[in-house]
Amino acid sequence: MKAIPGGKAKNDKIEAHKIAVLFRGGMIPQASVYPAEMRATRDLLRRRCPLVHKRAELLAHIHNTKSQYNLPEIGKKLAYKANREGVEDHFPDPRVRKTIEVDLALLDHYDQILREMELYITRSARVHDGQTYARLQSVPGIGQILALVLLYEIQDLTRFPRVQDFVSYCRLVKCAKESNGKQLGTSGKKIGNRHLRWAFAEAAILFLRQTQLGKEYFTKLEHQHGKAKALTVLGH
Repeated sequence: MKAIPGGKAKNDKIEAHKIAVLFRGGMIPQASVYPAEMRATRDLLRRRCPLVHKRAELLAHIHNTKSQYNLPEIGKKLAYKANREGVEDHFPDPRVRKTIEVDLALLDHYDQILREMELYITRSARVHDGQTYARLQSVPGIGQILALVLLYEIQDLTRFPRVQDFVSYCRLVKCAKESNGKQLGTSGKKIGNRHLRWAFAEAAILFLRQTQLGKEYFTKLEHQHGKAKALTVLGH
């Protein structure tokens, strides 16, 4: 509504007229209503993302603090709880050590919250559509979390009339931006479902890592376009 010119005045009568004109011209596409029984679980799954980001920030802060004080490498992957024991002793300064202890305590707390959340969502997925959830995990590169994202963000593939519509919805294509016959780059890269964009990008990289077919395909792209271009193609 904000994109329509002449929108300084705003009241119910004016907006009702605008909506009626849009309907008459066929400018409002038909929308798909997400099932009410799955909506809360999808929102809970989306809530997991900022928590994972916060956990990643804590891990990054520990490594950055190590670099800040020119200390030796920790030599452990701190994403796993078993590798965090004694990490605070790596920092000789007691104040810095206290900071790391706070980070480690928060990491343990986030691990517990995420573990309980993922278990709850997994049980819900098996009730909503257990067969689809199991089939998704049979694809190389798609694990428990990616299968949950694909299941709840796609929900029903038949709601997309064409493959192109689905790919566009997933932010996997960019539209050319042209003026007077000259291409000025691309546009619309942020229109669509960002959760599906992330899920498909992760699945593609994991497929390359875990299957011989994926490794052969990446090698072919690398020979044709170079490594940097091949990674860009896979990322999009």
